[in-house]
Amino acid sequence: MTIQKHVDTPARMPTWFIPHGAGPCFFMDWNPPQAWDKMADFLKGLASTLPTKPRAIIVVSAHWLESIVSVTGAQAPDLIFDYYGFPEHTYELKYPAKGDSNIANQIVQSIEAAHISAKLELSRGFDHGMFIPMMLMFPDADVPVIQLSLNSNLDSQTHVNLGRALENLRDEGILIIGSGMSFHNMRGYGQPRFGPISDEFDDWLTQVVELEPQMRNDALIAWEHAPSARLCHPPQQEEHLLPLMVAAGAASHDKGRRVFTDRVLETSLSAFVFG
Repeated sequence: MTIQKHVDTPARMPTWFIPHGAGPCFFMDWNPPQAWDKMADFLKGLASTLPTKPRAIIVVSAHWLESIVSVTGAQAPDLIFDYYGFPEHTYELKYPAKGDSNIANQIVQSIEAAHISAKLELSRGFDHGMFIPMMLMFPDADVPVIQLSLNSNLDSQTHVNLGRALENLRDEGILIIGSGMSFHNMRGYGQPRFGPISDEFDDWLTQVVELEPQMRNDALIAWEHAPSARLCHPPQQEEHLLPLMVAAGAASHDKGRRVFTDRVLETSLSAFVFG
């Protein structure tokens, strides 16, 4: 009699779009003191919503733009402290997550198979759009992380297509996270008049994310026509919204929903989950 060995099939992972906050905001004093507490608590609880521990994580950060989509390939990437004017201790934060060169190569191949140019970047480290929220979501740093750049063309269709190229990796236990901000007008933070403006765009964004997937993606691609869109993401500054396009593209036929929103610095900031 032949005994068949049982092989566990990885659980299909969702995709996430998360707000990563302002610089190292979760690890320093702020004024007002509780400004980022609700967001921090939300990020700390996200991993518990997963079906199982991820085999690896792809983080698409708003803070990395390249003319060719790039993928971190180092086994032990350094941290890039790409924020300025913050307390000295925030430049000593640690997040010793490993990379995975095999998965990084697989990601490049998946992207190229979708006729999108991609390359491996062996010397690039993890920027704060990755390591700051990851310190809250996966504090043990025991899951390999591969960071993925945006395309510097800032084209929404390109980034939905990029997400579609990654979708099959979800069936291999790989979690895809878009790390950005649903509102990102640096002149608007802290300004009371931007409260209603950010609300209007956030309400539109929530309604669109919860549409049927094809309608959702079509609307996201045309996001510039949304109410107050360019007040919330000024021209040539939409890099903080584009990780949402990648997450939505990778969601494929899975529906999305808003799972967090809060008023921070007089503006609405939200998170979305697909699948």
